[in-house]
Amino acid sequence: MKIFRYAFITFIVFTILWIDLPRSIPIDIGLFGNHIKTEIPVLELNFQLGEGRVIRDFSTQLGLDLRGGSHLVFQTDTSQIDAADLEDALQSTRDIIEQRVNLFGISEPEVRTIKSGDVHRISVDLPGVYDVAGASQLIGQTAQLHFREEVDGLSPDASASAVFNRLTGETGLTGKDVEKARVDFNSNDGTPQVALEFTPAGAKLFAEITKRNVGKPVGIFLDEFLISAPMVQQQIIGGSAVISGSFTTEGAKQLAIAINSGALPVPITLVEQRSIGPSLGGQEVQKSVASGVIGLGMVMVFMIGYYGRLGVIAAGALIIYGLINFAIFRAIPIVLTLPGVAGFILSIGMAVDSNILIFERIKEEQRRGKAFEVSIRLGFGRAIDAIKDANITTILVAFILFNPLSWEFLPQFGLVRGFALTLGIGVATSLFTGVFITKWLINVFYKQKK
Repeated sequence: MKIFRYAFITFIVFTILWIDLPRSIPIDIGLFGNHIKTEIPVLELNFQLGEGRVIRDFSTQLGLDLRGGSHLVFQTDTSQIDAADLEDALQSTRDIIEQRVNLFGISEPEVRTIKSGDVHRISVDLPGVYDVAGASQLIGQTAQLHFREEVDGLSPDASASAVFNRLTGETGLTGKDVEKARVDFNSNDGTPQVALEFTPAGAKLFAEITKRNVGKPVGIFLDEFLISAPMVQQQIIGGSAVISGSFTTEGAKQLAIAINSGALPVPITLVEQRSIGPSLGGQEVQKSVASGVIGLGMVMVFMIGYYGRLGVIAAGALIIYGLINFAIFRAIPIVLTLPGVAGFILSIGMAVDSNILIFERIKEEQRRGKAFEVSIRLGFGRAIDAIKDANITTILVAFILFNPLSWEFLPQFGLVRGFALTLGIGVATSLFTGVFITKWLINVFYKQKK
């Protein structure tokens, strides 16, 4: 049984170290007069799960203030929305915007609603994206997809403008009937195109449309712009279609995103836009890391100087705490912002508090004349209640600041939430390391039995 326990502990230790390692390890050495400079990539998590594949590289995700990118604020026009439907419409708009930026491939975007009096706004942070105009256009477009047919007969050799003017008959088939749109490539010439998969009802309607329009064009419109007007060669069944045209790969990708996300329930207007450079973020990361290292070092020196051997154990537990916490941040993953880094550094102090409470209780028992072994057992037992109360209280405060239910009377700003999230995870981790890890280290070094 003990072998399995040690094997499990070893597995956990190696997993944490693997997650914490840089994604590539640089090597720059001189050997026998030769200079070797290379990088060793760290193994990524990559395996098949059902029909999908899980790929994770456990890299550190940096927020807008550290990585740079675009910050956009849109004001909503709710004048035409009933009061009873307002919250649902705003939430749906926020979800569609988030879906658009996620499908666009933006790493860790943050989309949130902000209310000030009767004014509702949607804030969008896009780390790593510096094309503010392009991002704004992608987010704000309405993307209403329509399929239209001719009202009157039209010869196949008619001009493009004539096709546009004749394709005015609504078929009833819209973007709501499209289950999925994806970028595809023509098997003949390799040009990009958008493949559509219809819902069961949409597939039935599309089959009827193509049946009555054999030899005629069917217009595919995005809002009021004609995207493509392919000539129907035969009835199309099976619920699939292709939008082809003079697409670039990026253009086809954005069209697929627009179709997948659908229309915005609430009109939005861009009222603020900012592009944040990565240089400031890089400097702040270095300063934050330096302050964290200095603070951690000072705490460890104090603990060792004041508590001696127990202080050494506390310093070891503190290092383990940092490794576990960083692994959690990478594994979830959590987007680190400057307030988030501050929350992590603050949680280090909370981790030290647990050790101080335990050690003071041990010293108190020793002053009463009890043996060291007995003092350790009693010290842990009497300190655990105070440690739990203090940490649970802090976790509750972090929960309120994070405001997961987006209550209006509580903070709703991303920076506050970033601070609360890292603080809450840090305190929960410190509760584990301060009690279990510290006790385990004392048992190992002092050869005490549980």
